[in-house]
This record gives sequence, structure tokens and C-alpha cells, in this order.
Amino acid sequence: MFAVGCRKSDLLRGGADLRNGSGDTGDGRTGDAQMIDLTLLKSLNEGTEDERLAALTRATARAEFPPVDPRMVNNHIHTNYSFSPYSPSAAVYAARAEGLATCGIVDHDSIGGAREFIEAGKIVGIPTTIGIETRVSFAETPLKDRRTNNPDQIGNSYMVMHALPHDKIELVQAYFAPVREKRNARNRKMIEKINDLYAADGVNLDFDRDVLPLSQAAHGGSVTERHLMLALARQLIKLGKASLPEYASELETMFAEYDLVGTLKKDCIPKVFIPATDECPTLSEIVRFAGEVGCILAYAYLGDVTSSVTGDKKAQKFEDDYLDELFAVIDKAGIRAVTYMPTRNSQAQIERLRNLCDRYGMQQITGEDINSPRQSFIIEKMKEEQFSNLIESTWSLIRHENGE
Repeated sequence: MFAVGCRKSDLLRGGADLRNGSGDTGDGRTGDAQMIDLTLLKSLNEGTEDERLAALTRATARAEFPPVDPRMVNNHIHTNYSFSPYSPSAAVYAARAEGLATCGIVDHDSIGGAREFIEAGKIVGIPTTIGIETRVSFAETPLKDRRTNNPDQIGNSYMVMHALPHDKIELVQAYFAPVREKRNARNRKMIEKINDLYAADGVNLDFDRDVLPLSQAAHGGSVTERHLMLALARQLIKLGKASLPEYASELETMFAEYDLVGTLKKDCIPKVFIPATDECPTLSEIVRFAGEVGCILAYAYLGDVTSSVTGDKKAQKFEDDYLDELFAVIDKAGIRAVTYMPTRNSQAQIERLRNLCDRYGMQQITGEDINSPRQSFIIEKMKEEQFSNLIESTWSLIRHENGE
């Protein structure tokens, strides 16, 4: 594990050591976590959308996929249209390679990868569902001064627009274009703060040169805080402030970079983060827009964190102390669904959440985000009978967006 802070004095003496290659993310996966072949991953990530889909067609023809496990669904997969090691084509292939029955894309502030994801599902033979994750201002609610599910900002919550009808993709992408533009203006200011913090170490990041090329911004993707941290991680490594494994392979290098991103996001973002203000829709605005496009808007439950499965969240209090009040607020606003990640909460948290969903008639949706190559697409908890309702809920999303 790393002891990487945000200044030279916070780093391990002599630089952050990435050489052990373990990178335990808390879910039992280490440097030898199963992942699709790196050469194949590169072919599915590179080139245009058409070229990636052509590569996927060739890969699928050669593949020997495992049997589908009907319990395995994941409706919360990020791609490189926000931040992920996977393009939409690669994400769908990886999901099928792990035996998933269905898979769903929900990038941050962008649905630019949705059509590729849908077509990839057809090629591989796996049903898909599409959506978008965004941050929503709670400034107009009684929770305006409380932290709900956003580690970085009080009065601001993550929500997911699930099961978007396919004829509304371009409308939704256009709606979030100003959000992405304003977010990038904020990103540029955060890069300035990072450079100030690291000036004595020689860090000199340029947003256009070092950050944008790491994203799909040129094709309608978003740029997130993790992109800033990846650019920083690479420059720290280049400057000798963080060490790669000796004679590191390309795969080991990728794992090490993503591990450092997780550490930097947890330790550094609080020191450089600039709150999002006018870029985020209000709760009433997003509820109204979700109704217009016919998707299913869901609050994304996080719950108090004691240890982070993804390795990029510190122990922190979130919405549990006032969860009853939160449900009353979102119910009054017109939200009819809640999405949650079963393996990242305690049984007590899950039981309380599910009881509140039943009380308010909220649809329950599941999915666990993929931000690192170490993470599995499998949600192990879905093997438990108590979560069988989430399987049918997933199929209802697919039917909804396809007008069935």
C-alpha cells in the first residue's frame, strides 16, 4: 500500500513506493486480479468507435466465454467516457468474460459512450442498459448544509438517470454539455492549485497537454478529478517522486498508476477541490428533466464509510444519521428509485435502506462502479437470495428503456 500525500513532505521519504505490486483494494483483489488480456484491452480501447467495435467483433469470434450466471448483473459501469480503464466496447467484453447476464453504463456527466455500449452488447450477446450519473445541488432542500453521498461537497448529491430510452441519448448528451464545459473550467483552476502545491517538486501540469488526452472529452466524454490525479501520478513517477516496480511490465505499470490515482484522490483532492456551484442542476431541475426524457432517476446511496473497497475513500460519515429525512426529501421531490452497492455496505445498513425503499415504494437498483483494472465486474453479494429482487429490477430497466 502507499503512503502518498499531497506535498513532498507528505510523500514517503524518498518517494512513494509502488513496487510491491499488491495494491489491495479491500475486496481481496491484488496485482494478479483477473482482467482481460492487455493486448486485447488495447485493441478494444484504441481508435474510433467503429474500429473498436470491429475489434470487438473479431475478439468475440475467437472468445470462449464462461457460462452466464443469471444472478450476475451490474448497472453501474463507468467507461473511459468518464474515468475507467475500459472503453464501452472493452467494458462489455470484460463483463461478458466474467459471466455477467447483463451490464449497464453510467458515465459521469456524459452519455457519449452509450451507443457504442449498446452495439457492443449486441455483438457480444449480452443485454445492456444505459444511463448517466451526475451531481445534483440540494441547495433548495432542507439538506442544503449536510453531506449526503458526495465525499467532496456538502449539499451536493450523486444521482443516476437509469434506463434512458435510446431515442433520447442525443438530447441528454446536449443537456449535459454545459455541465462538462463548466466542470472543465473548474478543473483548470484545480490544476493551478495542484501546480502551486507541487511547485517545489517540479510539477508543472498543463490541462490541455497532460489531462485532456487522458479523456474522451473530444468525443463528448467528461473530465473528472481522477483524470487530474492520473496526470499528477504520471508526472510524479516521471519526476522520481513515486517508484514503479523494477523492470515493470506494461500491465504492472498500469496497475501502479491506478493505485496511485486512488491514493491521491483520497489524500489530495480535499486540498485542491473547488466546489461545484452553478454547473450542477438542482434537485427539482433534474427531476423535471428526467421526467421529460422518460428515464428512471435514482438516488445513489453511499452510507457511512468505515473502509473503502475501491481504496479512494477515507473513513467518513455520510447520509446514515439522517437517512429517514433524506428519503422524505427525495420522495417529496418525486424520485422513485434508489441505487446501491451491496458489497460496500454492512448488513445493518442494507436492511435499513431496503426497509425505507419498501416504505416509500422506491425501486431498488444495483451496480458497483469500475474505476480501476483491479476491480471485478462481479457483485459477489448477488449470489445471496436476499438480493434476488435486484435481478428482476435490472430486467425492468432494460424493458423500460426499450419501450417494452
